[in-house]
Amino acid sequence: MHISDFDYELPEELIAQQPLAERDASRLLVLDRSTRSWVDTNFVSILEYLRPHDVLVLNDTRVFPARLKGKRVPSGGAVELLLLREIEPYLWECLTRPARRLATGARVVLGDANLYGEVMESRDNGLRLVRFESKEPLDRIIDRVGRTPLPPYIKRAVDSVEDRERYQTVFARSRGAIAAPTAGLHFTARLLQTIQDRGVRVARITLHVGYGTFAPVRVSDVKRHRVAPEPFSISEEAAQNINQARNDGGRIVAVGTTTTRALESSVASDGRALPRSALADLTIIPGYTFRAVDAMLTNFHLPHSSL
Repeated sequence: MHISDFDYELPEELIAQQPLAERDASRLLVLDRSTRSWVDTNFVSILEYLRPHDVLVLNDTRVFPARLKGKRVPSGGAVELLLLREIEPYLWECLTRPARRLATGARVVLGDANLYGEVMESRDNGLRLVRFESKEPLDRIIDRVGRTPLPPYIKRAVDSVEDRERYQTVFARSRGAIAAPTAGLHFTARLLQTIQDRGVRVARITLHVGYGTFAPVRVSDVKRHRVAPEPFSISEEAAQNINQARNDGGRIVAVGTTTTRALESSVASDGRALPRSALADLTIIPGYTFRAVDAMLTNFHLPHSSL
């Protein structure tokens, strides 16, 4: 299977640069695999496609302001870091730009000059291990000077107060993602309550969206592509909710590819969800047999994407 099989024409003018005033005012395309039919409708119509005893599984990860802008020391050249993964306190794996300016030993000053970083190790594809130095807790500085890591197809000035609020699901709780689980952005608290009032369970799991979700596919044969591991957690309560829905004849409806990968990474041979915390490194391509998920809600994905 070649990566070109995942190509299609995507006119830039069709990519929304601003969110709608109402989260659930977006459009919804419903595909029925059994009849190979589709319906073009509005997102609130999702109510018509959920049944009593189904369970809607949400990813409650919370995006943090992971983009840091700064300058090299002492040259003053502009640099940008995207915080990917905390290795240990004050040591992070980062995606750097421009990477050629940040070799091992390079030093940078970030944000309001209260945060310094030193490149400890250079890795492939612009990845670096950076150790930070600050006089106050790192999370506090990141929240003050970091920027919202909006997707690269959003081509406008970023990090307004609205971006910090709207590039977050209404059910986000667990800090740790560098990108939003975007399928969940369309839900409002009122819509979720209506869904539950109609007899549909709602379960929350966590997968911290990382570099693996949006890293480019660098191989032509997609069977050789590997998604970088991302930490996930399925609680005992969430697993019980999911398994009870299956016992009652309901469907497991995953909101987003991140939720899908977490569920498919923690499933017993009989389809039961298993409570655990681990790393999801599952790569799903056409031909994969789903064991945990019966239906999935997802956004459109970019050409040549691994999602």
